[in-house]
Amino acid sequence: MAESAQPADAFEYPPLRGGKLLFLTAAIATASFMEILDMTIVNVSVPAIAGSLGVSTSEGTWAISSYMLAAAIMQPLTGWIGRRFGEVKTFVTSILLFMCFSAVCGLATSLPMLVGARLIQGLVSGPMMSVAQAILLRNYPIERRGMAIALWAMVIMIAPICGPIIGGWITDNLSWPWLFYINLPVGAFAAVASWSILRHRESKTVKLPIDVIGLALLVIGVGSLQFLLDNGNERDWFNSPIIVAAGLASLISITFLIPWELTDKHPVIDLHMFARRNFRVGTLVIGVAYFAFSGVNVIFPLWLQTTVGYTATWAGLAVAPVGLLALVAAPIVGRNMNRLNLRLASSFAFCVFGLAIFWTATLNETASFAQFATPRFLQGLGIAFFFLPLNQILLSGIAPNELASASGLSNFVRTMSGSIATATTVFMWNRRTDYHHAVLTEHVHNAAGAWTQYRAQLGSHGVTDSGAFQYVEQLITRQAMTLGVNDVFHFLGWLYLVLIPFVWLAKPPFTARGTDSAH
Repeated sequence: MAESAQPADAFEYPPLRGGKLLFLTAAIATASFMEILDMTIVNVSVPAIAGSLGVSTSEGTWAISSYMLAAAIMQPLTGWIGRRFGEVKTFVTSILLFMCFSAVCGLATSLPMLVGARLIQGLVSGPMMSVAQAILLRNYPIERRGMAIALWAMVIMIAPICGPIIGGWITDNLSWPWLFYINLPVGAFAAVASWSILRHRESKTVKLPIDVIGLALLVIGVGSLQFLLDNGNERDWFNSPIIVAAGLASLISITFLIPWELTDKHPVIDLHMFARRNFRVGTLVIGVAYFAFSGVNVIFPLWLQTTVGYTATWAGLAVAPVGLLALVAAPIVGRNMNRLNLRLASSFAFCVFGLAIFWTATLNETASFAQFATPRFLQGLGIAFFFLPLNQILLSGIAPNELASASGLSNFVRTMSGSIATATTVFMWNRRTDYHHAVLTEHVHNAAGAWTQYRAQLGSHGVTDSGAFQYVEQLITRQAMTLGVNDVFHFLGWLYLVLIPFVWLAKPPFTARGTDSAH
């Protein structure tokens, strides 16, 4: 890269301390929380939005996918944007534009207007999270950078949990446009506070050309993949010519993207980062682990609403306890990052996650709220030991001028993993539900003694003939959905345990500075 000839610390400023550091941390955490929250806050409100705009629920989901698609595409560009315009200007401008298009989303009177505003909202929010992490590390004292990562990671993991709760409450008590209007005061605080502290602490800027071909391949590849994932279930996957075309477009674009980015002088995605062992191991492990984490966060509340009979608000409350132990443990882990065996800490986290998910897989629709919430509460213990050590591992040895690129690339992998998890786990759940429904239905026939006896019991309560079959059909469907979701939970639980050996492929030392390669 053009700037590699300069010393990595040539444009570094003394770290902030005291009140300024605390104020900056609050501002960046607020902006990061706002950006991540917007990925999940709309989920439970899709029926209300669709009804208000006069479209189907499936069409309403484009308000979610358009945002995630745009954000995912922009995240790898964070490094180029930060170097070209400066990380501080990029961060504050991203917040201001995010606020503007949040207002447009709230004012939307049609689905195309909402989807278009969400698409642009995702584009301008893409660099926000990665630049936030880079700014935090750049301005924290070296000995406290573990705590900076802890605070940032806490926001990453807690915001998706709060999204369904806040979204459900706003939809039930206000109206769906307020899902977006609440970003205005939050964003205003974050932008004003960040600019007041950082306006004289801008990072080094370098004029670099944009990789137009790489950007085009990225947009086509990721866009086609997102379309495939969003519409695969409804269109019967590869039995649909449109899905086949999207799959081929994605495969061809990504296949050409990789060698192009590896050989271009100014790549839009710096794939050379993966040549570094710790970055490669940390990013890939986080990607797979976040796949499992997102899968549970999607399937669990969906099952509670469709099978157990919970409202959106109560389903969100059942999911929320995962954040309680994380809030307590993350600062402790952050302060002691340099003393921890990071590979052992990550292995412990995956064991906790696996145990919590296997526990959830033993529950059925008759379980109480406390029984649903307790495994989620336990899972929160693993969050701090999962994200903080792995993030430390992947950033070890990364120079200050490469932090935005490294963060953008790892966040891209994480975002795409979460998006893929949504489609994959719903597909698995549907298929396993169909299987269990077929198996259970085999036992409902006149020659089956159990069915004859149960039918007689229903008849004694006035439920006879077709009414008995309808009642049993509903019962079988609920049981099949529960057995299906338990199969998905078992798969995700084992996925965490399988990851443990891969964590140990990372190679110490894992410095908290993330800058030793530059000194």
